[in-house]
Amino acid sequence: MATEDPRPAVDEALAQQTAALREVARTVAPQAEPVVDVLEQMLNGGKRLRASFTYWGWRVHGGEPGSDEADAVVLVAAAHELFQAAALIHDDVLDNSDTRRGKPAVHHVFAASHRDNALMGDPGWFGDAAAILLGDLAMVACDAALASALRDHPQGDAVRDVFNFMRAEVELGQYLDLFSQARPWGAHDDDETLARQVIRTKSARYSVEHPLAIGALMAGADDDQVAACRAIGLPLGEAFQLRDDVLGMLGDPHVTGKPTGDDLLEGKRTIIVARAAKRARTTGDEATLSLLAAVLGNRAASPDDVARLTVAIETTGAIADVEAMITRLSAQALALIDEQGWPDPAASALRTLAQSAVARRA
Repeated sequence: MATEDPRPAVDEALAQQTAALREVARTVAPQAEPVVDVLEQMLNGGKRLRASFTYWGWRVHGGEPGSDEADAVVLVAAAHELFQAAALIHDDVLDNSDTRRGKPAVHHVFAASHRDNALMGDPGWFGDAAAILLGDLAMVACDAALASALRDHPQGDAVRDVFNFMRAEVELGQYLDLFSQARPWGAHDDDETLARQVIRTKSARYSVEHPLAIGALMAGADDDQVAACRAIGLPLGEAFQLRDDVLGMLGDPHVTGKPTGDDLLEGKRTIIVARAAKRARTTGDEATLSLLAAVLGNRAASPDDVARLTVAIETTGAIADVEAMITRLSAQALALIDEQGWPDPAASALRTLAQSAVARRA
């Protein structure tokens, strides 16, 4: 028997949504159609993590594969992926990131197109502006997928409420991330508290907690069952993002698709950085504090500077601390999954998905 996997169906739903956008682009002008090509490239890849948590959150609460209801769940899962694409496109503009999944970030793709076509003006400005518009277009497709999935659905209002709250929360989390990077370094005692709030609102909840809850709602789960999904999803989502932070510092760029140390150059105030600074202040490690001040957020810093700072951060024990947090949070989530008494094969699939979200190299 073939292993049940919702991802091919999600891929097909995404293809249908981009095909619909392509038809709109063709009615606008020939010059508009390549924009859809870039979105298709952006959607071609990724782990389909949020889509999978949506689907398995539905399955463990009695959803039946192959049913009409399954089609609606897959479409909501596709809406998650479209929102994810929009968020990543905008995030890369905000961070001025060079790559995404081992390829040029979308704003760089548009900047290169500007140069290749000998257009007038600044290619960088054009790339940023076009990427912002493409992110908005992905959000339009997200809304279309969600509306189609929830039309006449008995849980439509409840799902829409969670989905809309999730989107607003992510945007506010993006602002918190921006704000944290703009605060004077070392002038506040709550850097780690703010860093944790950023990962919860910007990543953890929309990556795992909200998708699980939405899947459960679509299966008709009651308030206690949805609360159990949230109790599982938040620590697991935090562990997922903390793993991402560790990979951003120590991961193999050929595997992660992102240059090692990119978070440091972007000035990300991660829990790792906040913990390293706190430990350095406590121990009087002025060398590490000086490196943090000189390299964090300094895009002119050399690879050697980044490597020295990475070693210094690791020496403080901050990365070991975060690894311990990942272990504790993921164990908490996995224990709660086991306590639910959900039926197999859905429960085993969800457990495997949860483990793979944390124990990963990319």
